[in-house]
Amino acid sequence: MIELSFSTVLRAFYVLIVANFLVKFIKWLLNYISKINSVNRFKGLPMLPLLGNIHQLKTKHEFLMQMRYFSYKYKNEPLWRLWLGTMPNYIFHRGEYAEILFSSAKNTQKSVQYNFLHPWLGTGLLTSYGDKWSTRRRLITPTFHFEILNDFLNVMNEQALIMTDILKNLVKNKQEINIFERLKACALDVICESAMGQNVNAQNDHSSDYVNAVARISELVTYRFFDPLEWSDFIYYKTQKGKDFKRCLKILHEFTTKVILERDGDLDDLDLQSRKRIAFLDLLLKAKRGDPTITFDDIREEVDTFMFEGHDTTAAAASWACQLIGSHPHVQKKLHEEIDSVLGESDRPLNNDDLKELKYLDLVIKETLRLFPSVPYFGRVISEDCDIDGFKILKGETAVIVAYMIHRDEKYYPDPEKFDPERFLPENSKDRHPYAYIPFSAGRRNCIGQRFAQMEEKVLLANILRYFDITSVKTIDELKPVGDLILHPNDGIPIELKLRC
Repeated sequence: MIELSFSTVLRAFYVLIVANFLVKFIKWLLNYISKINSVNRFKGLPMLPLLGNIHQLKTKHEFLMQMRYFSYKYKNEPLWRLWLGTMPNYIFHRGEYAEILFSSAKNTQKSVQYNFLHPWLGTGLLTSYGDKWSTRRRLITPTFHFEILNDFLNVMNEQALIMTDILKNLVKNKQEINIFERLKACALDVICESAMGQNVNAQNDHSSDYVNAVARISELVTYRFFDPLEWSDFIYYKTQKGKDFKRCLKILHEFTTKVILERDGDLDDLDLQSRKRIAFLDLLLKAKRGDPTITFDDIREEVDTFMFEGHDTTAAAASWACQLIGSHPHVQKKLHEEIDSVLGESDRPLNNDDLKELKYLDLVIKETLRLFPSVPYFGRVISEDCDIDGFKILKGETAVIVAYMIHRDEKYYPDPEKFDPERFLPENSKDRHPYAYIPFSAGRRNCIGQRFAQMEEKVLLANILRYFDITSVKTIDELKPVGDLILHPNDGIPIELKLRC
């Protein structure tokens, strides 16, 4: 019998490992070459093997301008493609083709970049998909009932009053006004009280650990979103940004958990209907009593999700509206006339009847969200093979829906860069494609809080306009819109305010 030496066995083992690696590598390489041939049938930037287009992509304002440039360049194409390393992204920039994704009941999974939100938001309504998402959606939908939104309207009015008092003092002292920062603080106060029943006083207290952590962690997620070098958890959490992220995460989770436990304890001694004011959290805690499978972690995911989604987005939309109103005097004149006719010279809070009567303000908000959708683009994992203009896109690939460019389709919006609220008059929008306007996404995953957001934007803007004339200091180009997680100005929106006589 032939005896094999240990070294011979070891060499044979190494050969098997190398051979196995080579087989897998060759298989991967062939699949990659096949994918390149398939994906590159769509037009897009010239790409390099393995790197794709990463080396060509800009950041911040320049990235948004890149998306705009290439979407206009390929405006007659159903979509165009972009490679992030070896991962293709299909860029949907026309509503009629985005409909293929939105109309499917299966395309509910967000793209891989949303994973960076998991440490903070878990897999709540924003980041979950499939059965978990459907269950959460059914759980949360009743909390946005009309009667409950009425209670939130009181919060919006109270915080808007605080904001206008602050603005009056700034005008009196002739201080520069960055309306984006003022509206962001106001929106954070609104969502904190609406979601958790907590007054964090963000408009006056700039030292709050929670308020600062919310701002910082949103910034950190954005940085990571656009920097592939930070995508690895192993690397990221060893960097200073990663350590800062963990610090903020601890503050946010501890605060939310503390509030949840306190509100839950209060509900043991207090009937929900007897509360002076009901918060979103109270409704979730009530649902937990009827369904023991709902955990405190589930509730924290949803509360944190609403904190994340419910302030920057609204503040950005209202800020861009102020900028556009301040640079279009004829629009501002119409708004003042409408607000005066509805509210007169009173200082009373706005009610639902007032909001219904502010019809021109509604048009202005819609047109603002066309030009500056709060979420300029969002990613989805394609959950089933689909056909786009004769080309097949396979299950598992990534689609990026660019609302910013869908809203600039010349087919539906002549002179698309022009600010024209009357585009949204019924007679001007009746034949528009239903997916040519998607400021709150569309399909099954449309924004559950859109009525809340629209109500808040109306209340904030109506309160500013009832007291002030707005003058824009810079042009849109000078403000350099940045397409991060939300569409915001690069360095705030400075405006001049003058008290109305």
